Amino acid sequence: MGSGSVKTSSAASIWSKLPGCLRLHRSLQVSSESIHGGRLAAEYMSGSCHACLEAENSNSQECKCEQMKSCSDGGKVDGEALVNGGGGGNCSFAHAVINMVGMLIGLGQLSTPYALENGGWATVFLLVFLGIICAYTTHLLGKSIERSPKSRSYTDIGHQAYGHKGRALAATFIYLEIFMALVSYTISLHDNLGTIFKHADILPTSWRLMSSSQVLTVIAVLVALPSLWLRDLSSISFLSSGGILMSMVIFGSVLLTAAFGGVRSDQAIPALRIGNVPAISGLYVFSYAGHIVFPDLHVSMKDPTQFTKVSIVSFSLVTALYTALAFMGAKMFGPAVSSQITLSLPRHLVFTKLALWATVLTPMTKYALEFAPFAIQLERSLPASMSSRKRMAVRGAFGSVLLLIILALALSVPYFGYVLSLTGSLVSVCICVILPCAFYLKISWAHISKASVALNLALMAFGAVLGIFGTVSSSKLLLGSLK
Repeated sequence: MGSGSVKTSSAASIWSKLPGCLRLHRSLQVSSESIHGGRLAAEYMSGSCHACLEAENSNSQECKCEQMKSCSDGGKVDGEALVNGGGGGNCSFAHAVINMVGMLIGLGQLSTPYALENGGWATVFLLVFLGIICAYTTHLLGKSIERSPKSRSYTDIGHQAYGHKGRALAATFIYLEIFMALVSYTISLHDNLGTIFKHADILPTSWRLMSSSQVLTVIAVLVALPSLWLRDLSSISFLSSGGILMSMVIFGSVLLTAAFGGVRSDQAIPALRIGNVPAISGLYVFSYAGHIVFPDLHVSMKDPTQFTKVSIVSFSLVTALYTALAFMGAKMFGPAVSSQITLSLPRHLVFTKLALWATVLTPMTKYALEFAPFAIQLERSLPASMSSRKRMAVRGAFGSVLLLIILALALSVPYFGYVLSLTGSLVSVCICVILPCAFYLKISWAHISKASVALNLALMAFGAVLGIFGTVSSSKLLLGSLK
C-alpha cells in the first residue's frame, strides 16, 4: 500500500511538472536539430540575451529580459537562468531524459530504414556503436563544464579549451550544421509536397518552367518567409516542440503500416554492403546530432551529477527507436525503400497522410527558429546608432536572401539522402565526436589517465576517418546524381 502511494505520488509529481519540462524543451529543442534557436543562439554566439543586446546597443547597462532583472556586466546573461527561465537548475532526471530524447529525434530518423537497407543489417552494429560513442562524448561535454564552471554552452567549452579560436571553430561548425540542415529540411519539404500533390497541375503547360512540386515548394517557402522578419521569436517558439510530435507520428505510421497496412514484412535485407558503409555512416551520425545544446541541458539540471545517466538512458532509448524503425522500414520495402520513410508508406492510408503532412509542416516552422543565430550575430555587427526599424530591415533582407539561396540549393540538389549523409560526415561527426574529445583533452589534460587520453585520441582518429571517407563517398554520390 505504501509503495503504491509512493509511486502514485512520484508519478503525480512528474506530471505536475511536465508543463515546465515542455517549456524547457521548447527552449532547447529550437537549438537542436536540432536542432539552434534564438535565445540560446544569443548565448552561443555572444553570451547576450535579446533585451541585453538592445541595452548594449543603446549604451545602457540594464537588461529587461525575463531571465534576469539586470545585467551588471554590460549585457551578459547567466546561461543557467537563460535555460531555466530564472532561478537555478530545476530539471529532474525524468525531465532531462525527455528533453534529451526530444533533441536527438528529428530529421535523421527518416533515413534510418534507407541506411540499413543500403548498408546491410550488419550496420546496425555501427548504429549502436555510434550511439555509444555519442553518449560518451555527451558525458565529456558534461565533464568539461564541471571543470570550467563559467562555461554554459558548446562554444563556451570551445573557448575554455582553445580560446577565441576554439569558440570560432565551434561557432563555424554550428553555422554549417544549421545551414545544411535547412537545405535538408527544404529538400524534405519538396519531396513530401510532391508526394501529397502528385497529380496536381499547378500551372498551365505553356507556363511550366518548374515542376508542380517545385512550384509548391516555392509557395511554401514564400509563406514562411515573413517569419524571418520577426525579432521576438517567443510567440512562435512553441512550434519547435512539434519535432517530438512529428517523430511520434512517423514512428506510429510505420508501426501501423507494418501491423495493419497490408504490406508484407518479408523483404530480405543484405548482410553487408561494405562499399556503402562510408556514406550511410553519415546518416547514422546525423541521427545522433544534438550535442550543441547538451551543455545547456547539463546547466538546467537540478542534480548535474546525473547528467551521464541521463545520457545513457536517452541514447539507449533513441538507439532502440532507430533500430526498430530501420528494421521495420527495410523489411517492408526492401530495395524500394526511400531515403525518407514517409515517401514509401502506402498513400491511401490515413496515417500515411498524417505522416506526410507532419513532415511538410515541420520545415515551415523551423526557418525562423533556425535562422536566429545568424540574425543575432548580424545584429551585433551593425552600428549601435542604427535605428531598430533599419535593424529589422537589414535582418529581414539578409534572412530572405539566405532562405532563397537555401531554396535554390534544395531545388538544384534534390537528393535528401546524399545531402543528409554529407552533413553528417562533414559537420556532425566533428560536433558529436571530434570536438568534444579535443575540448575535453585540452581542458582536463592534467587530471586524466593515460588510458583516457589514448581512448579520446582513438575516438578522434576514428571520427576523422569516418568523416573523411563519408564526405568523399557522399560527395561522389551527390555529384554523380547531378550529372
